[in-house]
Amino acid sequence: MASELLFDLAGIDLNAVHASVDEIGRINPQSGHMRHLDHVIWAAPDYTAALGVKQVRDDEFWVPGHIPGRPLLPGVLMIEAAAQLSSYLYKMRSGESRFLGFTHCDDSVFRGQVVPGDRLLLLVREIHFGRRRFSCRGQGLVGERLVFETSVTGMVL
Repeated sequence: MASELLFDLAGIDLNAVHASVDEIGRINPQSGHMRHLDHVIWAAPDYTAALGVKQVRDDEFWVPGHIPGRPLLPGVLMIEAAAQLSSYLYKMRSGESRFLGFTHCDDSVFRGQVVPGDRLLLLVREIHFGRRRFSCRGQGLVGERLVFETSVTGMVL
């Protein structure tokens, strides 16, 4: 049984760009092969929820080996994409500029496959916001299919 979405997408323009890859790059340190957040479509005014995109490309480093002839986006990279969107949220809300590290990944469930060519929508909603620690619930959608869910916890290092 699929979970309910973290927030309603009906009023959100899925083609909008709230933060470009360059803007995200000024907030998050990941780059090159480890950048898994292409842009942010929408963020709540108080930065407690956001919708982002990972465009899954056929030239990504994992494609030749996971799985040869039938590439599937590894679950750990789906979680990483949600963690990067969570970091963006925390930094925008807190004004924090120091490095954020992740301390927990809990309750991860993979419900569908993600393949090159897919547009992975990332939904993130804050669970806890503290001075040094935060946690978010994340989900991934391809089309209207819920393909993964997770909770991530991070902290200022």
